[in-house]
Amino acid sequence: MRVLVCVKRVPAPGARIVLTGDGKAIDSTLLSFTVSPHEECAVEEAVQIAESLEGTVTVLTLGPPEAEEQLRSSLAVGAHEAVLIPTDGSDWDPISTATAIAGAIQELETDGEFDLILFGNESADSGGYQVGIRVAHTLGRPVVGGVKGIDVEEGTVTLRRETAGGSEIYSLPLPAVIAVKEGINLPRYPTLKGRLNAKKVELRRVEKERAGSGQQMVRLVTPAQEVSATTILGDVGAVVDLLEELQVVKT
Repeated sequence: MRVLVCVKRVPAPGARIVLTGDGKAIDSTLLSFTVSPHEECAVEEAVQIAESLEGTVTVLTLGPPEAEEQLRSSLAVGAHEAVLIPTDGSDWDPISTATAIAGAIQELETDGEFDLILFGNESADSGGYQVGIRVAHTLGRPVVGGVKGIDVEEGTVTLRRETAGGSEIYSLPLPAVIAVKEGINLPRYPTLKGRLNAKKVELRRVEKERAGSGQQMVRLVTPAQEVSATTILGDVGAVVDLLEELQVVKT
């Protein structure tokens, strides 16, 4: 069983996002980065599948040289190989990203196809929901998104997706592409031994040109910040006045 997991380097959840002066990029000066949460669960799921079926896990990312940190984090929790599609650090649109990833996968499959290719359902930063589907379409393989359960049998994979009314069950032939949702499992923490071993793994680099997509970055906009104020009431009279203002009590 060969499993490939595609991950993305994203700002740590909860971090305050500051844009550059031209509004076309994120100022990363004071940011820390991590693997996107859905993809963190995808890595854990791939490792569990490989452990149960005596398989291998390859983790792949498209990003700047610093994304090596996220690849080694995945190696530290059980992935066996890591592949970087290097960029200059600029943000790639979903079409260019999917084209490069699909091309890299085809190069990696010269020794045989990956049985499963896992993505996060969407990235934590752009939330586009597109790359996994576009890669599956390019490779001509079935794909299901929003997956919260995976059961691999000989030649097929059964997938569970939660809905408002219960669950949907899908059965796909292998090879297949799956977009995993956070909560499918509880990702493990890397051990000291895992971190040390991850440092020894030689990363493979697959060079890909940025394909033209017709899309162009105009500018990024951060959501409006909700500001709340806290008032410390020092005496009973102030509490009563506030309750009257809120029309909770009448005097």
